[in-house]
Amino acid sequence: MIEAILGLGFVTLLIIAIIWWLPIIFILTSDKTNGAEKFVWILLIFFFSWFSWILYALLAPIGKKLD
Repeated sequence: MIEAILGLGFVTLLIIAIIWWLPIIFILTSDKTNGAEKFVWILLIFFFSWFSWILYALLAPIGKKLD
């Protein structure tokens, strides 16, 4: 059914989905931020996509990290 709609194979769609989720996985597993700041970065990924992940890689953490 998916192939009929998009004309793409399942493997191609799976690769695209994994690539789309990579920034979110990187942020979730990162030790740069925690808690609310991590949540905000993930929201930015959803609204502004990969551009936010590039900013995360360059700027995070924004505030002081609490240990």
